[in-house]
Amino acid sequence: MRIFDPHIHMTSRTTDDYEAMFAAGVRALVEPAFWLGQPRTSPESFYDYFDSLLGWEPYRAAQFGIQHFCTIALNPKEANDPRCVPVLDELPRYLAKDRVVAVGEIGYDSMTKEEDEALARQLQLAIEHELPALVHTPHRDKAAGTRRTLDVVRESGIAPDLVVLDHLNEFTVGMVLDSGCWAGFSVYPKTKMSEERMVGILQEHGTERMMVNSAADWGRSDPLKTRKTGLAMLAAGFVVDEVDRVLWRNPVAFYGQSGRLDLDPVLDEPKPDESATYQGNSIKRGGE
Repeated sequence: MRIFDPHIHMTSRTTDDYEAMFAAGVRALVEPAFWLGQPRTSPESFYDYFDSLLGWEPYRAAQFGIQHFCTIALNPKEANDPRCVPVLDELPRYLAKDRVVAVGEIGYDSMTKEEDEALARQLQLAIEHELPALVHTPHRDKAAGTRRTLDVVRESGIAPDLVVLDHLNEFTVGMVLDSGCWAGFSVYPKTKMSEERMVGILQEHGTERMMVNSAADWGRSDPLKTRKTGLAMLAAGFVVDEVDRVLWRNPVAFYGQSGRLDLDPVLDEPKPDESATYQGNSIKRGGE
């Protein structure tokens, strides 16, 4: 099982996590810029963080055979702090970097006027830099926040297939897919989405424009939830090709729109046997 985790905060993880992820099949990932838990009080602290996402984390990941890409943005939570807003003026020099494959995380936390302005402005930056956009939907009032986000996306003029709305659930996935945007899901041990619920959503809505991530931030999380979701899909009757679409080909297709997703050619494996199914702890190929 090859895995591309499209949203994982490795700054919060250890080298043991990198090792375990490689053993589980993770070969590439995208780390979005996000809130670190401790409020930042000056733009300069963002720039040090962005530099780490572009230098230190790719180096750390490479020690374990994993390719690391990132997204850069002023996150929604800190968009409310006037001390942090000048970061928006400096984003263009970071969005020009080779390993930056999208603008993100942008979106809403508390759905304030300040967040409206930061979201609209960063969607315009995505358009100007011809990059996809990774959008965070709020943890509170998620349905209302998702509808509001889709309105801003439409008003921005960005092509919907260049936008993924993340942290979705059963109540928001339909409106996102209907909009033409991509749908992202964070699978967590206790909150957000479980692998069982994720399987149910995929059974109802299919696997196109669907991406599953572990997010794996500084809270209670699990960087192996992508693989666990893949195994749950197989156990539920999905074939190997469908798992490969969700865990590999979809994130490659989405972030590949940046023109910067330079993946190791060895990862371009033959298309999995569409008739392969899960039986117990093994995979049975068609004709076996």
